[in-house]
Parts: sequence; C-alpha cells; structure tokens
Amino acid sequence: MKPRPLHKFVFVVLALSTGPLSWGADFTAEQVRERLARAERSNPVDFAGKDLSDLDLSNVDFGRADLSGANLFGTRLVSANLAGAKLVRATLNGAWVMGATFAGADLSGSSMLSLVILGGSVKEKPNFAGANLSGVRMIAELAGANLRGANLSGAKLGVDIKNQGMGQMRTDLSGANLAGANLSHADLNRSLMTFADLKGADLRGANLYRVKLSGADLTGANIADADFTEADLDGTVFRSVTGMNAAKGMDRATGRDRAIY
Repeated sequence: MKPRPLHKFVFVVLALSTGPLSWGADFTAEQVRERLARAERSNPVDFAGKDLSDLDLSNVDFGRADLSGANLFGTRLVSANLAGAKLVRATLNGAWVMGATFAGADLSGSSMLSLVILGGSVKEKPNFAGANLSGVRMIAELAGANLRGANLSGAKLGVDIKNQGMGQMRTDLSGANLAGANLSHADLNRSLMTFADLKGADLRGANLYRVKLSGADLTGANIADADFTEADLDGTVFRSVTGMNAAKGMDRATGRDRAIY
C-alpha cells in the first residue's frame, strides 16, 4: 500500500494585535531619509498609509511628517524625532522607541502593543509629553517616562484578558510623569502606577481596577466616577482631589486606610 502524499502546511504567525503584518515596506530606509532631507518645514512629508515596517529609522528627524495609518510594525525609531508628527491610527506594534520624542504628536487611535523600550545602548525612555494618545491601545514598559499633559482619554492601557492566554502583559507607568494628563475614561486595569506623578490629572470615569497606585501622587486630580475597586492605595496621596465622593470602589480598595488625604 502506497503511503499517502504529505500535505504542505503553511504556518502563519500573527502578532497579538489588530495591526497589519507586511511582506515588505513601500520604501527603503535610505529612501525615507532622502525624502525627509528634501522636505521643507512648511510642507511636511506625506507617508500616510505607507508601509514602513521593519525599517531602521533610528535618529531620523521626521519633521512633523504625516504618518497617519502608516504601518510601523517592528520599525526601529531609536532616538528618532517625531515631535508634532501625525500618527493617527498608525500601527507601532513592536516598534523600537528608546529615546524617541513624540512630544506633541497626534497618535490618537494608534496601536502600540509590545513597544520595545528596554535593551540596547540607549537607556532613555520615549517622550510623550503633550502628545494626543486618545483611544490608543498600548502595552508598554513606561516606568519613569514623561507623559506630562498628554491626552490619554479613552485609551486602553489595561490588561486584555481575552487576548492573553499565556500570562498577563501589563503597562508599567511606575514613577511616570502624568501630571496634568487627561486619563478620563481610560482603561488602566491591572497596570502598574506606583509612585506615578498624577498631580492635577483628569481621571474621571477611569478604570483603575487592581491598579498598583501605592505611593502615587494624585494631588488636585479629578477622580469623579473613577473605579478604584481592588486598587492598591497604600501611601497614595489624595490631597485636594475633586470628586472623592463620586469615586467608585474605594470601599473595596486595599491599603485605603494608609492613603494620604
């Protein structure tokens, strides 16, 4: 009896994101650099919807370029200048962003899962000060990062149980500067925010379920309708907050008797 012919199997590896996977970028790194070098400041380069995945664009000055909807999956943006750039609904999953500047950039609706921030010779964290991160999906190690005045309204930075079958990946904002940031209705469940600077932050309606907030400073923050169920509030500073009576789950938070009011 002849053996049955072997079937060919194609294994497709998908990232834990909704971002597209690409078989090849639309430009080489050299072409990107050349286009940016020729561009005038008053007329930023348009890379909207382009595939720039897996390119090494470290130290590149994007000069407020339009990268809306661009695919930057796995792209090396180490020490790149993206200040003021337009990255609306861009895919940055797995991008290398050590030392990159996103200050004032519009990243609204973008996907930023598994950002590479640790490792390599550049130890500086990315700068998101004043950036528009509203509605982003982000999982990243941002301990000590600068997000001062950033707009994170409606952002999804918490654990997604349905898509994490092999352990929980969580966002680390320990010691991060979030002073004056807009975190209204953001999902931060299970994230790490110990000793984070949240002075004057807008946390209205935020999901803080099981968030580690020990030592965090919420002085002057608005916490109306924020959910603190099972959050760790050991040493958390709540001086001069707005909306304390409207906050949810405070009676089920841990360490609340050691918080500073």
